[in-house]
Amino acid sequence: MFFTAGRIDKIAQELKSYIYQDKVKVENFKMKEGTFKNVQEVDASSASWKEFGTGMRWGGYKYHAWFRTDVTIPKEMDGKTVAIIVHTGQEGWDATNPQFIAFVNGVLMQGLDVNHQEVVLTHSAKAGDEYRIDLHAYSGMKDSKVDLFAEVVSIDTKIRKLYYDIYVPLQVAGKLPEDDKKRIDILNALNNAVNLLDLRKPLSPMFYDSVEKALEYLENEFYKKLCGPQEAEATCVGHTHIDVAWLWPLDQTREKVVRSFSTVLRLMEEYPEYIFMSSQPQLYKFLKQDYPEVYNQVKERIKDGRWEADGAMWLEADCNLISGESLVRQILFGTRFFEEEFGVKNQILWLPDVFGYSAALPQILVKSDIDYFMTTKISWNQFNKLPYDTFMWKGLDGTEILTHFITTRDYEAVSASPASSASHFTTYNGYL
Repeated sequence: MFFTAGRIDKIAQELKSYIYQDKVKVENFKMKEGTFKNVQEVDASSASWKEFGTGMRWGGYKYHAWFRTDVTIPKEMDGKTVAIIVHTGQEGWDATNPQFIAFVNGVLMQGLDVNHQEVVLTHSAKAGDEYRIDLHAYSGMKDSKVDLFAEVVSIDTKIRKLYYDIYVPLQVAGKLPEDDKKRIDILNALNNAVNLLDLRKPLSPMFYDSVEKALEYLENEFYKKLCGPQEAEATCVGHTHIDVAWLWPLDQTREKVVRSFSTVLRLMEEYPEYIFMSSQPQLYKFLKQDYPEVYNQVKERIKDGRWEADGAMWLEADCNLISGESLVRQILFGTRFFEEEFGVKNQILWLPDVFGYSAALPQILVKSDIDYFMTTKISWNQFNKLPYDTFMWKGLDGTEILTHFITTRDYEAVSASPASSASHFTTYNGYL
């Protein structure tokens, strides 16, 4: 099965290379230095625009700039899904990577970074239509310059769907033991699907006929039959963990909020079934102050039931150093904000990234009408492992609360260094 998995992956990567088509490089931008929240501010600024062309670099320590370009839909993209791809050549996530807030025709769309490089302009392009692209750029916290690359592309949505329909279960199979029946069944189904593909002339009518056959096979034989009703059903809920204070200044936290939340809103437009959860009222307050139009969109998604505003505390607070009064006020102000702003009652104390917990918390939570407690960092302990991940936590006074530790192993850290201390790590992102 080793060679089968490798073959499936190779074919999946070939499919991936066909997703972006009709590529047109964006050769020139205009650039204006400074921090601007929106198009109106940058246009009102007396600072001058400078030409920024191919091969030029930008950046520096905590450097902000605004980039603008106009793109016209070429005739070969007529009727297609069209996007602009933006990146800086930086690879791999870290806290210092360059990031952008993207505006299209004056409207704030989403954030861009190493993991989010695509902004969909339209799902039904018309040749000759023009789009103004504005990028509110932040260079990161390295005192160095970076590139700016952009291209307009059409997206083949069927090939993209087939790629992910193959790639995601292939990744799941890769985490299972070689003799696991589920792994064998997954690889057999994926192998049958790729066997239906005619790759002799990519993008030809024969190729697209075979793509349809592979999609149909996966939908019926894999996703409906093999992945049909099970004894247990897992529901995936999106989440972004934003540190209010960590490796960046507070003004970057405020920008991270709008980048993250606007990106979630775009994903909800693309995928109506997508559900998202985010905690910490302080972040929502930042958004309300800085970008009220985005905040209002978030309120609508909360009203729809697709965005869960929960977590109880105003911040995901340290629970070792602060007093009992502080813990009570964190919950009081946090739950009050969510109820007054969104009409939701919080049910859970959500503390994924906190390193210790007061023994008074069960009593405080129950008296605050909070039903559950979730965390994860205590499961990182290398030597003193808790025997359970779901249990009733009994506090100092005997009060109990249903508690859950996310104990999903961080398989990437383990595979990178099986014998190292990383092998005991778990991840609150729930990676499989």
